[in-house]
Amino acid sequence: MPMDSDPHRLAERLGALLAARSWTLVTAESCTGGGIASACTDIAGSSGWFVAGLVTYTEAMKQRLLGVPADLLARHTAVSEPVARAMAEGALDATDADLALAVTGIAGPGGGEVLQPVGTVWFAWAERGAATTTAVESFAGDRHAVRQAAVLRSLEGALVLLAD
Repeated sequence: MPMDSDPHRLAERLGALLAARSWTLVTAESCTGGGIASACTDIAGSSGWFVAGLVTYTEAMKQRLLGVPADLLARHTAVSEPVARAMAEGALDATDADLALAVTGIAGPGGGEVLQPVGTVWFAWAERGAATTTAVESFAGDRHAVRQAAVLRSLEGALVLLAD
């Protein structure tokens, strides 16, 4: 599925799918800084399917609000598949939502390394009672472009998950 460049349109489609299932959504965001939650709550009626957005920008907040284990962060770094997975699963545990989206990455302009350059973003989609799905992307562009691409990819991943 090609990436739609309009977060409003993606969030509308996601909201319709969630509402049709009588499901709710929670977001656990780091590098997107609440952009996914913002896209969702821009939709009229989103209170029927959106329960919370948790922006956990620091490792301490990932631990405190989402229950991400400190040793997991120490072993893998905040920008990793295990941490994205733990963020999504922790968001489900913290709420009564049916689906959680989590994003953690390096938006830049600094902070990148050889193995994890700027633009590296990990995603996780956790569905209550099912296996958590993860993905990694490498986005090009400046900080704004990376963050926007991460919002779009997160929403699109949820749409793919719900379409199955």
